[in-house]
Amino acid sequence: MSDPVIGRRALLRGAGGLAALATLPSLAACGTGTSRSTSTGSGGKGKTVVVRDSGGSYGAALQKAIYTPFTQETGITVKVLNLDDAPLLAQIKQGRPQCDLINNSLMSHHKYVKQDALEALDLDRVKSVKSAKIPENQITEHAIGAAFYGQCIAYRTDAFGGKKPESWADFFDTKAFQGGRAMCSPDGDLPELEFALLADGVPLDKLYPLDVDRAFKVLTRLRDDIKKFWDSGPLPGVLLSREEVTMSTVWDGRIADLEKQGVPVTRQLNGMRRQFSGYAIAKGAANIDAAYQLMDFSLRAESQANLVKFFPSNPSSPVAYARLTEDERNASAGAPKYYDKGFDADVDWWLKNESAVTKRWLEWARG
Repeated sequence: MSDPVIGRRALLRGAGGLAALATLPSLAACGTGTSRSTSTGSGGKGKTVVVRDSGGSYGAALQKAIYTPFTQETGITVKVLNLDDAPLLAQIKQGRPQCDLINNSLMSHHKYVKQDALEALDLDRVKSVKSAKIPENQITEHAIGAAFYGQCIAYRTDAFGGKKPESWADFFDTKAFQGGRAMCSPDGDLPELEFALLADGVPLDKLYPLDVDRAFKVLTRLRDDIKKFWDSGPLPGVLLSREEVTMSTVWDGRIADLEKQGVPVTRQLNGMRRQFSGYAIAKGAANIDAAYQLMDFSLRAESQANLVKFFPSNPSSPVAYARLTEDERNASAGAPKYYDKGFDADVDWWLKNESAVTKRWLEWARG
């Protein structure tokens, strides 16, 4: 089998790793981010807001669906910074954040809060929270959820003689569903313990607190069939396309383009793990008023729905789904017909246990 991809970032995930990195001045000044800007309006001429996002195809979609329309409506210039957590945290700790608004996972936002790196929000300044009916569990004192991404099963439709995997039990059953597997390394996301437990019969609503020993016991049964540990969104699709594996864990939406191109792959959403992302304001932000305006605009139901047209996003706003076409709605993992088949990652549990689980995962992966 191929050697797993195990990088140094895996050792630094979690609140402890972020705290350690935030103290390194070399990282604070390393300039690992890139930036771009747009300005096409006039009403807010001279005003600017800097937003951090992860770039790539997601950043390009945000530009089209959110930033450009925001500037057209308000005249406020949007500058975009693609920067990892560690250098951004270092900037905030030094009182010199380069960005105002942070688009990140809610779990990352929780870690920022532990570093006193976010402003406490005034929800009266974010009117769209009510109009978009953002669920209460996605509204915190320092951050508001805008969308979720799901981790689920992707598989080759020509691999199993017409059979379709329906569950994580099928993913772990290499006799009935033959072929190699790929799973995520901590470089890419949280260790996938929940999937092992679901495969072993644990109900969705009984997953947490995770039985770590049981999960690793189940993972070990599959270990020799895992051909690759992926650490980036496109890799599962590449592995499936090359027939290096017949099934892989995957971020929902990452194989949609391959399906359109006729590659015999599809997804299975039963047992999908949901993680939410959203907006927060950096502590000491220079343009707080504009940051609130962009946050408010981004959370509108129509803005969330518009983003779906450019990227396979799953809006947090239930109102947004009514604004989608039937095809767009059915393609979204947030559609009602899929939602109850998945579960929300328990952020509190992972915040407490991520470092220890990641360390154990690295030892397990190395054999």
